Amino acid sequence: MLNNRLESLREEIDLSLIDMAKELGVSDSMYSRWEKGRELIPARRIYQIANYYKISIDYILGLSKEKQNILSDSEINYDLVSNRALEIRQDYGESLRTFAKRLNTSSSTWSAYETGKVLILSAFIYEICKFGGYSADWILGRSDVKFRSDLFNNGTNNCKNL
Repeated sequence: MLNNRLESLREEIDLSLIDMAKELGVSDSMYSRWEKGRELIPARRIYQIANYYKISIDYILGLSKEKQNILSDSEINYDLVSNRALEIRQDYGESLRTFAKRLNTSSSTWSAYETGKVLILSAFIYEICKFGGYSADWILGRSDVKFRSDLFNNGTNNCKNL
């Protein structure tokens, strides 16, 4: 997730780094690390940032060139996110163990995402989106469009590439 667009988005509306950090309730040094790509942005903060700018998470993370407007002031629906984590694994047709291994994590970690015990880490969201063609906005419940349209000509996904 080092290729994000946080700085350019902030500068487009003449907002200072300090003011954006305050808006999100984080320190300016933390926000600066996110802008510089030195630290991963937690999923709930990506969601919050996307809602603030009213644009897609895919665009913010550099997964899409399309600056798609998405209006969503709601909070993250953890049940929906967990269902989508399960759906992604089912798209691959793999067991929990095999899919977790594909992502270099444990079965118990991925199970916790699928059952909604914890919110999926942004690093996993990014990897799934980057290699599988999924939309981060879909995973986090901001959109009903499952796959990023800028990647596909035939409407299918690349889930086997993950």
